[in-house]
Amino acid sequence: MLGTTAHPSADWVTQAIRKLVMDLDGAGCRAHYLIRDRDGKFPTLMDEILAEAGIKTVLTGIRMPRMNSIMERWVQSCRHELLDRCLLWNELHLRHALREYEHFYNQHRAHQALGQAAPLSTIPDPITNPEQIIDLNIRRRDRLGGILHEYSHAA
Repeated sequence: MLGTTAHPSADWVTQAIRKLVMDLDGAGCRAHYLIRDRDGKFPTLMDEILAEAGIKTVLTGIRMPRMNSIMERWVQSCRHELLDRCLLWNELHLRHALREYEHFYNQHRAHQALGQAAPLSTIPDPITNPEQIIDLNIRRRDRLGGILHEYSHAA
């Protein structure tokens, strides 16, 4: 679950990291690295929690946003696919939209680097039978009032 706050502190970051480690364990996922900048709100306790979980902390260079290109790309995708397309009324509405986008991004959105699969879903088996291709029944589910679309095979 995406955690947000208007005023992050060292205690909030530490708690968010603890929750992240528990969520990764619960999902059976394994992270090897956490890339972060040198902000003062990242305490040494955070690095210790990550080290105990077997996750190495990699610090980005000073004033080098390209060193954290994965997060920069996520922010760009979020802006182009969500924030530039909707009118947000307040903080509660923003949080709801970000939760929906996070779910969409991780569960349904196709990623080229993952063979057109989503990060938290398995790659579907290819359809090799031509008769199956002719009779495909695809369903579309709109999210956030039609800004995001999820496509799936109907049973």
